[in-house]
Amino acid sequence: MALPFALAGRVAEVEAEARLEELHIELPPVAPPVANFVRARQVGSTLYLSGHGPVRADGSRIVGKVGAAMAVEEAKAAARVTGLSMLATMRQHLGSLDRVKMVVKVLGMVNSAPGFDRQPEVVDGFSDLMVEVFGEEGRHTRSAVGMAELPFGIPVEVEMVVEVI
Repeated sequence: MALPFALAGRVAEVEAEARLEELHIELPPVAPPVANFVRARQVGSTLYLSGHGPVRADGSRIVGKVGAAMAVEEAKAAARVTGLSMLATMRQHLGSLDRVKMVVKVLGMVNSAPGFDRQPEVVDGFSDLMVEVFGEEGRHTRSAVGMAELPFGIPVEVEMVVEVI
């Protein structure tokens, strides 16, 4: 069931929590930051999410360099796991994902082997999840770039900006 929220004089129907249930998606526990930063910072109606990587529910990291030790499909799955972690962080910060009005901007960084140029395909694992959960409001502006290395050898790191109610 959609939850109505007053938004600038109109009611917005937001169904993210119900969609998670329908899709049988369970969010992992929120991992603490690994350095001196916060996972999320809200300024007005804008929520900024720090870079997240693929951490399994048991706390272990997915690692690998895409285009070398890791195939595109594996990396795309790791990007989806990253999205699940970000959804968990958003829920923890906001109390409910139904407070997300829209996903505005995503930066996807891919730990790329020399010559690997399919970063957008990898980050689609993340983007597809956002659309599954938030519908059209999950469609976002995005950059998908290759990096020589990422922290702890993870294959993908994503940061995001969302508008909240």
